[in-house]
Amino acid sequence: VLFLQIVHILNMTSAKIVSFLLHPEESLHSLQIRIECETGISTGNQELLLETGICLDPRKPASQCVIDGVRGWDSYMVYLFDKSKTVYDGPFASRSLSDCVNYIVQDSKIQLPIPQLRKVWAEAVHYVIGLKEDYSRLFQGQRAAMLSLLRYNANLIKMKNNMVSASQQLKAKLEFFHQSIHLDLERYSDQMAYGISSEKMLKAWKEMEDKASQCAQAEDIGYLDEQIMALHTEIVELQKSPYARRQGEVMESLEQRAIDLYKQLKTRPPDHAYSDSTDMVKIIVQTVQSQDRVLKELFGHLSKLLGCKQKIIDLLPKIEVALNNIKEADNSVMQMQGKRQREIWHLLKIACTQSSSRSLVSSSLEGTASSPAAPWLPHCSSGNVPHPLSSMATPEDGENFVRVIEENLNYLELFSSILQEVRQEQNNSMMVS
Repeated sequence: VLFLQIVHILNMTSAKIVSFLLHPEESLHSLQIRIECETGISTGNQELLLETGICLDPRKPASQCVIDGVRGWDSYMVYLFDKSKTVYDGPFASRSLSDCVNYIVQDSKIQLPIPQLRKVWAEAVHYVIGLKEDYSRLFQGQRAAMLSLLRYNANLIKMKNNMVSASQQLKAKLEFFHQSIHLDLERYSDQMAYGISSEKMLKAWKEMEDKASQCAQAEDIGYLDEQIMALHTEIVELQKSPYARRQGEVMESLEQRAIDLYKQLKTRPPDHAYSDSTDMVKIIVQTVQSQDRVLKELFGHLSKLLGCKQKIIDLLPKIEVALNNIKEADNSVMQMQGKRQREIWHLLKIACTQSSSRSLVSSSLEGTASSPAAPWLPHCSSGNVPHPLSSMATPEDGENFVRVIEENLNYLELFSSILQEVRQEQNNSMMVS
């Protein structure tokens, strides 16, 4: 018997307990099928929560419903919710009266012998205690729903923070992109007159600017932020609500009164005396009325909790979509930025190529300018060019040498001026680039 595993499931939609004997290594899905047959809630709509608000893991066996050890195993509950419902309004039938208790409730003034009255009142006390315990279990179910809601809300806040952070990063990148492309367009327009121009590239840059403006729509998450903040405020109000705290003080007081009344009856001698059950019946009636009131408040508050939870479930996919849109816009902006920078480097390459071409042209001009230096050589017939050292210099040769030196100096001055012009043109080309 000690090795048997029994799971007690409190159906929060009907306030009834169903118990199952778990088979060895039974899966959770198998248990859910048995729950569906017993409660009518389909496996897809079943939400099984532990007291801590943790939902049962479908990958683990059904034994996760049972606590380890002996103490408390027979009172440990798993709480069953129907995900297709967000309003739990009853009616919830109270536990039924036994025949003897129902007998005194029908006629509280009937006189019974003390020994028989003890048995009837003992069952009445048990009934009052049972009503209080029923409320306690349902309150634990509401508390599990609250803890589950807080877990969902923590996940929502985490996703919301990620969304806000991604939106702010996208906003900063868009601002940088707009400023940089405006500067590039201005500088491009300034150099078009004497530099490089490309209508195709200019058109592509303007299209990038328009596309970046469209990407700015992805960073608009204000409507989601407002819904999340309103939902967060609603959850905080539910936490502060008095119905979020235990309301069974009246029932506990009535329970103690019933126990004290029964103890007083036990002290009476078991003689032939008779007594009625007026006082005990009053306690029973008050307990039933108190339970009806607190259960109405409990399930009203539970319906609000489940409504908030459903709102979170509906918001999570919207946040996922917003995050994906932001990531796509972010990638698009970075791709456009990279493409524009590659085009700028391509322009720089073209400018450097043109500068090199101009340098080659200058070099050719330099060669052309230096070619007239040949005339200083003596004009001799082909094949009869004398070696410079073949004869002694004559006075005529000295006059010719001086004239040649003067001509060479003139050519050097011309070459120097041409070289300065080439260098100046190269510097201008580099500045334009």
